[in-house]
Amino acid sequence: MVKTESDDPIEVIARNKRARHDYEILDTWETGIVLTGTEVKALREGRANLTDAFGILKDGEVFLLNLHIGSYGQGNVFNHEPTRTRKLLLHRREIRRMIGAVERQGLTLVPLDLYFVRGRVKARLALVRGKAQHDKREDLKKKDAEREIARALRSR
Repeated sequence: MVKTESDDPIEVIARNKRARHDYEILDTWETGIVLTGTEVKALREGRANLTDAFGILKDGEVFLLNLHIGSYGQGNVFNHEPTRTRKLLLHRREIRRMIGAVERQGLTLVPLDLYFVRGRVKARLALVRGKAQHDKREDLKKKDAEREIARALRSR
């Protein structure tokens, strides 16, 4: 359990570690997701994969594509489709800001985390710009240097 700014405990379901490596994160939003009952039950079991997921803007609404939520064991005929398109819930002004950034600046929407807050499933959606290969290498070098410094300080 991790605490948020509003002191509500959050239970992380899935993290998109690849997004932090491949993209430069410019802005983030907490969004709600429209889900079915079997999807929520599958998420409680931890059956989610954010690796290939991304957001699109269509008709003034935001949708999440390629979010894989595995099927629920007791779902039988009422089970959901694992990679269906899911609608994200945001305020209109937030959507307008996203539209401007995505269409004019050529940025992308990528989910970073999927988590529960007070029993509701939320996603942290980020506005990102792709990193070049040399930028990724520089970031890895910085992380290694910081790790070495921390290791040296701990041994003293």
